[in-house]
Amino acid sequence: MALVRLQKFLSEAGACSRRKGEVHILSGAVTVNGKVITILGTKVDPDTDAVQLNGVPVGKPDRHIYVMLNKPEGVVSSCKHRGEPVVTDLVSLPQRLFPVGRLDKDSTGLLLLTNDGRIHHRLSHPSFDHEKEYDVTVQWPLADEALAAMEKGMPLSGVMTRPARVCRISGNRFRIVLMEGKNRQIRRMVKKVGNRVVHLNRIRLADLTLGSLAKGSWRHLSQGEIRRLLKQLKLKDLGKN
Repeated sequence: MALVRLQKFLSEAGACSRRKGEVHILSGAVTVNGKVITILGTKVDPDTDAVQLNGVPVGKPDRHIYVMLNKPEGVVSSCKHRGEPVVTDLVSLPQRLFPVGRLDKDSTGLLLLTNDGRIHHRLSHPSFDHEKEYDVTVQWPLADEALAAMEKGMPLSGVMTRPARVCRISGNRFRIVLMEGKNRQIRRMVKKVGNRVVHLNRIRLADLTLGSLAKGSWRHLSQGEIRRLLKQLKLKDLGKN
């Protein structure tokens, strides 16, 4: 089989994201055939090389799992976080899954969890232009000028946000579609126009919609949803779903 970069192998095996894989490699937590590897870009053969992360064998998943979760408030979008409940605690499956992208602790809504490491990079990186839609309630009524400023783009920590689509629902509620995901971006944008987010709920990620899934509940993606998602992300269906 063709050789692949070690961080890519870790990601596609569902052990961690590609970026976190780089951190693990640099910290000396990854071994290949018993040898500690600390050089990024090292390539491995997925069929013959024995890879371990923190002493635990890492291999290709027998089956790719794709789960939609309606994340409730107070839960961290991580696989582990000391002293805090995490999203993987809410999904009762034996496979090791990791969340794709993040919702901050106080936000709710659609979160995708999977062991298909290819998905994380394609949905998280802004260069792929995949939409994320949010339903936002703020403390005080928003002026049209404030919504226009968020739609046009505004500087956050010296970096301009990308143009967004904004639709008013009521005086203090609106929907916004982003094609990026800066840290706490919507909350910071709302603060910049002199308001405060009361509730933030993600209702769509790419073509996946939250629908009527109850808060705190999860479900497997349908085969149709998986096919459409992989097609949209320009990824090959590996036939393990």
